[in-house]
Amino acid sequence: MLTISKLAAHCGLSRTALLYYESIGLLKPAPRTAGNYRAYGPGDLRRLDQIRVYRNAGLKLGDIRALLDRPGHDAAAVLTRRLAELNAEAERLREQQQAILKLLKKSNSFGRTKMVTKDKLVSIMRAAGLTEADMHRFHAEFERSAPQEHQEFLEFLHIPAAEIGQIREGSRQAAS
Repeated sequence: MLTISKLAAHCGLSRTALLYYESIGLLKPAPRTAGNYRAYGPGDLRRLDQIRVYRNAGLKLGDIRALLDRPGHDAAAVLTRRLAELNAEAERLREQQQAILKLLKKSNSFGRTKMVTKDKLVSIMRAAGLTEADMHRFHAEFERSAPQEHQEFLEFLHIPAAEIGQIREGSRQAAS
């Protein structure tokens, strides 16, 4: 006789899993001892071992119940269907791998499309009537209020790192 805790430990499952299996009829409700403990026997252990083998193969609980409760049920058909599902899933995963590889090959250009450059932005700002002093105030405020975003913005404009450092340092000095 095994208690639910001993049966769970023996099978490497949680007590909750066994109670769930019992609640859905996958395991038969165990008789109770005088102390009101569930008492599982060798038959329960064998059935649970079968359940684990099928679960390890990825079968759904309903399919497992059908296989165990109807010995004449065509296990080969259920297993063949599961194999086809796994093959389809593996194919979807391979397609996702290929998509990720393509993205990684292009990742150097992600977020780096030269849509706006420093020169283009300066030209737009001048056309909008901003003076050199206005642009310095813009950078000073950007640096003061959102320094990390200011860094990312300057990188987005494809400004060389040394020049970014100069812009940010000048912006910090102007803000103080």
